[in-house]
Amino acid sequence: MPEFRNRWAVLAAGIDASTPADRDRSVDALRAFAILGVVLGHWLVTALTTADGGLSTTSPLAHMPWLAPVSWVFQTLAVFFLVGGHVAAKGYASARARGDSYRGWVGQRLGRLFRPVAAVLVLWAVVAAGMLIGGVEPATVQTLFKLVLSPLWFLLVFAVLTAATPLVARLSPLWPPAVVAGVDVWRFGFGGPEWVGWVNVGAGWLVPYTLGAAWASGSFAGRRSPALLLGAGAVATAALVLWGGYPASMVGVPGASISNLNPPTLAAVAFGLAQCGLALLLREPLARAMRRPATWAKVALVNLSAMTIFLWHQTAMMAVTALGLLVSTDLPGLHTVPGSPGWIAARLLWLPVFAAALTLCWAAFRSYEQSPSPKPARSTEPARTSGSGRHADARRAHRALRTQAPGKEIAHV
Repeated sequence: MPEFRNRWAVLAAGIDASTPADRDRSVDALRAFAILGVVLGHWLVTALTTADGGLSTTSPLAHMPWLAPVSWVFQTLAVFFLVGGHVAAKGYASARARGDSYRGWVGQRLGRLFRPVAAVLVLWAVVAAGMLIGGVEPATVQTLFKLVLSPLWFLLVFAVLTAATPLVARLSPLWPPAVVAGVDVWRFGFGGPEWVGWVNVGAGWLVPYTLGAAWASGSFAGRRSPALLLGAGAVATAALVLWGGYPASMVGVPGASISNLNPPTLAAVAFGLAQCGLALLLREPLARAMRRPATWAKVALVNLSAMTIFLWHQTAMMAVTALGLLVSTDLPGLHTVPGSPGWIAARLLWLPVFAAALTLCWAAFRSYEQSPSPKPARSTEPARTSGSGRHADARRAHRALRTQAPGKEIAHV
């Protein structure tokens, strides 16, 4: 244990020393917290049960509606888009100042998004084919594949908004929520067609993205505007839930007539505004916390593997669930119907197992996320024999941080 602490201290000190002095570490902290929120949220509110014979998807929110406040904590997508808009707008401004082309800039950003996706799709195509050939029920295969693909809608929307960053930077943040409100009035007030709601997939997530771009241009410098966002968003969300007929859960609930997330509703947008206001208010405390090398190293390492964590966390949960079937088809918190507080207690005990499985996925597939970099020149210096083991991890982290793209961005998600 002392040796581990020493190695970690060396690694953390190396990451801290290699980080540019002008980097806003609070941005990376917000991204890391958003990532972990999504992961924990999915692990807590998604359940695969064997109640119908095969594996089927359900949610504790469908059986215990009083758990809706859990979704308020872990539905952090608005923070993703806030940070994404901020980083993209700053990165594009830096690229223009260097004389880089739009094509080169957007190609690099989208490449970082989609390189890891190929590994997920190829692996699951092979797994799905193998299960079908092996006689697994098609409905079970469909359930698992749907869970794997479900995070990818986020990447498609994010990619479109990223490509549109030069236009978004000129857009007033007032327009997207007006579009969302108009669509909801048409859908719910005047009986408009259901398909029109999908307009809000773009307009709804454009709200925090435009706020991020405005943040990059110097808005929200003080505390007044973020506090106003937080207060107005919270009040609007409460009013829409209490008197507007919107569900209290900020994620989709199986069997519910209305989902706040698929597609986003005005309630989800209002909730996102409150989240963005809170995130902007937390910048200074987070910046102070990130001055501690050990804390910053953890955040930096999460950001270096942000896409890997995001893309593989559902696979990790499903792998544990499937392996559990080898022991029993009725393991509490894993295969049972999530309809009681006992299920919650059992599911919390499974979270470390999910995390261990995700660590294995990370070790196997994190290389797909790293930007290609030229091979270093072969050194003519003699190999160092003293302390080489102790400093190897720090040197690898230094190289990873240095290769993470123009604009000094550790991650693009």
